[in-house]
Formats: sequence, C-alpha cells, structure tokens
Amino acid sequence: MFSSPLLLGFDDLDRLLERALKTSGEGYPPYNIERLPQADCGGEVLRITIAVAGFQRRDLEITIEDNQLNIRGRAKGEEAHDYLHRGIAGRQFQRAFVLADGMDVIDATLVNGLLIINLRRPEPSSIIRHIEIKE
Repeated sequence: MFSSPLLLGFDDLDRLLERALKTSGEGYPPYNIERLPQADCGGEVLRITIAVAGFQRRDLEITIEDNQLNIRGRAKGEEAHDYLHRGIAGRQFQRAFVLADGMDVIDATLVNGLLIINLRRPEPSSIIRHIEIKE
C-alpha cells in the first residue's frame, strides 16, 4: 500500500496499521472513546473509559511503548468462592490503543469500576521552510 514512490518515509505507517488491526478484535473489557469539549490546553482532549469491574488500582497497569497505549489487568489470587452463577468476568486482560505522534496521556483515574484515561492531541501546526539550492 505504501510502496508508491511519492510516499517517502511511510514505512512505519504500514506497521502501525497492522498493529492497530491486530488489537481491534478484542472484546473484553468493553470501552468508550469520547471527544471532550475543547479546552484551553492547546489541543483536543480525548477520553478512554474502560469497564474494569472487580479490579483494584493495584491490579491495573498502564504503559506507553512505541506509540502504543497498553492497559493490563491482572486480578490477584481470589479467595475460593462457591458461585451459583458467575457473570462478572474477573479474568486477565490486555487492551491496546495505537496513538498518533504527539499524543500525550494527561491522567488516569479509577472511579466506580471505570478506568478513565484522558489524552491530549496537540493542534497541528503548519511549518513552511525555504530550502536553499546550492550550486
């Protein structure tokens, strides 16, 4: 797709798209992504909300590696229960989001079983440079 001679230096984009397609098939845990009203922070603010019922703060880990936001949940050893029905999943999970260059995680909070991660997308700036031609 990116083999056109007019697309120079887009080799990483192909790898990035492949990584995004791999992570999009996951169904657990459910999540929302929303755009928040424009703030005075110099860019757009996005919010990822992930339903993590049954997980505590110590069971969750958030990392960024190679422009990929990774959220992992590992429930610690649970006491033995004699369930008649178990509908609340407590299994391990990993959810990944590929971030554009310049995206920045503002903060993360855990409220009422929802993990809320706020991100800032900076406003694009147009840069014009004059290139001198040498003889």
